[in-house]
Amino acid sequence: MADVAVRQELAGGSLPARDILTLLAPSGVRREDPALECDLDAGAAARLWEAMVIGRRLDRAAVALTRQGELGVYASSAGQEACQVGPVLALDAEDWMFPTYRETVAVVTRGVDPVEALALYRGSAHCGFDPRAARIAPSATPIATQALHAVGFAMAAARTGSSVAALAFLGDGATSEGDAHEALNFAGVFRAPCVFFVQNNGWAISVPIEHQAGNVVLAARGAAYGIPALRIDGNDVLATYAATRAALARARSGGGPTLIEAVTYRMEAHTTADDPSRYREAAVLDAWRQRDPLARMERYLRDAGVLDDARVASVTAEADERAARLRRALQDAAPLDPLRLFDHVYSAPTPLLERQRAQLADELSRMEP
Repeated sequence: MADVAVRQELAGGSLPARDILTLLAPSGVRREDPALECDLDAGAAARLWEAMVIGRRLDRAAVALTRQGELGVYASSAGQEACQVGPVLALDAEDWMFPTYRETVAVVTRGVDPVEALALYRGSAHCGFDPRAARIAPSATPIATQALHAVGFAMAAARTGSSVAALAFLGDGATSEGDAHEALNFAGVFRAPCVFFVQNNGWAISVPIEHQAGNVVLAARGAAYGIPALRIDGNDVLATYAATRAALARARSGGGPTLIEAVTYRMEAHTTADDPSRYREAAVLDAWRQRDPLARMERYLRDAGVLDDARVASVTAEADERAARLRRALQDAAPLDPLRLFDHVYSAPTPLLERQRAQLADELSRMEP
């Protein structure tokens, strides 16, 4: 299997590898790029680092809670924190985001309680939080459906004269779905104020990117839809913030949609039900660890003099406490009733649904001690 990093760097197509935009080198050295302006100084950028630290700790806690049976399954975003935090903190208060099942850290960064953000993984019948209050659509498990929802919302906002923009998260695998193509096409035709943020982490479960697309530069697709596109370093939180901030501002001003491809890597399994050792090389994983978004941001902030050991310890302690609160809340939560699965499927239960419910109730009764 070819090295994923090499595949990405040597990708052909209308956008060559040198067009991967970045503001922060893996060494932590900040650079300037006229195509990607960032208005954050080091002091303000520290908020991005703090959110990534907290997000990674909560992500680790969610994986552990799944192993302990508190969650049914979980999709980690470890290694993709820059893609989770930067775009969210670029949103204005009135904007909406449309996440996938992997955006738990993004949802929490937007201000949702982690317990509510993880309700989906507990088997809750609802999304766990108030979408209107959070201005976040329910996390989408079906692949790419949230892109259509985002475009529909954005088109409605534009027709009512609102300056609100929509941010749709997608994975590289989602771009192979028809729903993604329809969403991009509608957005391009109707100039919807929508930003498509694609996290190209190299894999759609066990399918590598070169088996999904003839041109693995996903940003190249923007031209087909008449949508401006750019390709950024997805492990650079300054780049993810700056690119999304500019795209959202463009959308709000009537400039239409933008497609952002963030080149990153999924460090953990696709979900806790997956075994990536069956299809990924350990050497590739080790290479991507050298591009860790948290480590590079920490090096930058330390060199800039806004981060020291005391502040690192303080933020780490806060992250540990939030993880502990999450663990206690889930362990103390009342168990969900599996029979509620059959509620509200139809206005009146069908005979088949009644038989299925009775079968499950019998199985559950025989499982009780």
